[in-house]
Amino acid sequence: MSILTTLQLIPLIGSLVLIALPKENGKLAKQIALGISLVVLGAAIYMWTQFDTSSQALQFVEVRKWIDFFGINYAVGVDGMALVLILMTVILVPIVIVAGWNESEGGRWSVKTFYILMMVLETMMIGVFAATDLFLFYVIFEAMLLPVYFLIGGYGRGERAAAALKFLMYSLFGGLLMLAAVIGIYITAIGQIGGTFDIQKLSTLQIASSTQNWLFLGFFIAFAIKAPLWPFHTWLPSAAKSATPGTSILLLGVLDKVGTYGMIRFCMTLFPEATKTFTPYIIALAVISILYGAFLAIGQKDINSLIAFTSISHFGFITLGIFALTSQGLSGAILYMVNHGISTAALFMTAGWMVARRKSSQIADFGGLQRVTPILAWSFFIAGLSALALPGLSSFVSEFLVLLGSFAKYPVAAILGTTGIILAALYVLLVVQRSLHGETKPGNEALSDLNLREKLVIAPIIAMLVIFGFYPKPLVDVINPTSANVMSHAGVSDPVPTATSKAGK
Repeated sequence: MSILTTLQLIPLIGSLVLIALPKENGKLAKQIALGISLVVLGAAIYMWTQFDTSSQALQFVEVRKWIDFFGINYAVGVDGMALVLILMTVILVPIVIVAGWNESEGGRWSVKTFYILMMVLETMMIGVFAATDLFLFYVIFEAMLLPVYFLIGGYGRGERAAAALKFLMYSLFGGLLMLAAVIGIYITAIGQIGGTFDIQKLSTLQIASSTQNWLFLGFFIAFAIKAPLWPFHTWLPSAAKSATPGTSILLLGVLDKVGTYGMIRFCMTLFPEATKTFTPYIIALAVISILYGAFLAIGQKDINSLIAFTSISHFGFITLGIFALTSQGLSGAILYMVNHGISTAALFMTAGWMVARRKSSQIADFGGLQRVTPILAWSFFIAGLSALALPGLSSFVSEFLVLLGSFAKYPVAAILGTTGIILAALYVLLVVQRSLHGETKPGNEALSDLNLREKLVIAPIIAMLVIFGFYPKPLVDVINPTSANVMSHAGVSDPVPTATSKAGK
């Protein structure tokens, strides 16, 4: 049995253990969930140590027959991209549990149910990145909506039911389009290589241009909704505003990455000609997302809505890097997925603590926090600096690679994208000035600073932001072979540098 299967089974078995617990014993449910998530983290770190960074092939592969009549298998394996995304996932889950130790209380259902949903979601998040069978990927892609729906609708705040339903409807619509494309590619495969959902075999299909375009759109729209990319983004602000901080971290930090992951894994690999056809239009959507998300973030009064709009802008950068179709842009986009997950965790975590203390999510109510809660204020400030990609923090490396790779083929888009950095400075520094500085607002004088548990959980997040800002090599070495492999499958290459000889002049 592959270690990937083990990684999925541990939290799934943990959810069964939690089901057997008495409903009233919420504290024990938290402790068991945390312990299980730490075991998963340890197993994932062991997997990383066994990963061969010099190979482009899938590793830790396991294939078992599932529905043999249709050529459907339980098939898992990882390359560098899937590995770093799984690592990011298993790092964030225990952090979310510790950071939001009390956020499961006061929900529609019991504390135990909250952590059962969290464990099931962790299983699915690992499975969706590990799946190498297209049908298996689709099943997990759709099924993972349910625990998120219940986490938002059952434990969120404000108009949580409406936000959860909006999230579900948008995602199901994208899933139906993707299902039609999955059926289409399966029918195409029958005539050439026989009925199969194996991703590697499907990448060898010869598909007519018009058919490839339609199949590409089915996948791309589903992934653009998940990402979210403008104009498919409208479900995100309400979901982020209504969800608990921990759910928001997993939603924007992990689940939304399934969208950009799918663009690379399926759109580029299975439909290379359609990728080239639609690239100019997608580049335009990416630039609009960068600027639109940044402009709207500047005017937000609610801190959670602000973080949601910043993520729309950041996903624009990731999509720009993917469809720049250069190795630097693609590696930068994959690295950006990881760094955005860490940065978003820091933002939602610190903002969640601020909201919990002040009993308000309005930015105007947080004035003067630096005097009252200096450690919390500094933590939020560093998280904000990571969002604007300050040099020395991890987001800068990935954003620089994306813009550098994009400029090689799409200089106008890269220049417009660069203005997003200026806008990021505005929306981050404005919220810092309004919430942390100035006069201490009434009601803030007695707010408590971070306790020991909160300090212990924010410390590794800030450490990763700094370490990967100065030394991204461990991640880049894992990512680069995957980028080269995807570029090869997509039939694209980096532009050849040109130089004018001055000999004889």
